[in-house]
Amino acid sequence: MMTYTKKDIVRRVAEQLDEPMVQTEPWVEAVLVALRETMMDADPTCRIELRDFGVFEVKKTKAKPRARNPRTNEEIYVPAHRKTHFKPSKLLKQFLKQPLEEEEIEEMEG
Repeated sequence: MMTYTKKDIVRRVAEQLDEPMVQTEPWVEAVLVALRETMMDADPTCRIELRDFGVFEVKKTKAKPRARNPRTNEEIYVPAHRKTHFKPSKLLKQFLKQPLEEEEIEEMEG
C-alpha cells in the first residue's frame, strides 16, 4: 500500500499551480490546520462539506457500559466520545467503485 505524506500533497499542489513547493506549503498547511481546528472545535458534532471531494463529520458515540477486552475477557466501561467519519463525494465514490484490473488485484494479493 502506498502512503502519501503532507510533503507529497504539497508537491502535487505545487505542480498543479506551477509554483515552487516553498510557496505552496504554507497554503496546504493552513487548509489542514483549518480543517483540524474546525473538527476539534465541534460542540459536540460538526459537518465539513467539500464539494466534489466528500464530507468530514465529527459524530458522538454512545457510552458502552458492558464492553469486553478481547485479550483478558474483562468487562470494561467505555465512555461516550466523539469520532471522525468521512463520506466520499459521488464523483470519488464512482471512481472507487470501478473494477480493478487483473494486474492490480495480483499486486494487492502478492
